[in-house]
Parts: sequence; C-alpha cells; structure tokens
Amino acid sequence: MGGFVEAVLERVRAARAALDAALEAGDAYEVAVARDELDDALRLARIHGIGAGTDEG
Repeated sequence: MGGFVEAVLERVRAARAALDAALEAGDAYEVAVARDELDDALRLARIHGIGAGTDEG
C-alpha cells in the first residue's frame, strides 16, 4: 500500500477514534469537530478511490 493511501486510512481511523471519544465524553463541540474531520477524511478517500468505509462510527 502506498504512503498516501496509508496516510488517508490513518486519518480516517483517527477521525473515527476522535468521534467515538467525543461521543463517549458527551462533548457536543468535539463531536461536531470530529464529525467534520471524519466527513472530510472520507471525502478525500472517496475522491481518490480509497475504500475506507462510509459509516461514521
């Protein structure tokens, strides 16, 4: 797997983890930020044909 693909997949994983943590903490602001980051990471993956899943945690 190329470095770019690995970086995109790691960004998606990190965004999902951040969203999970924010939801667990009940922090509405962090949930919004994490959702935006996950949406952006998934959009980037989709644009480049990288299968990263589409569920949001």
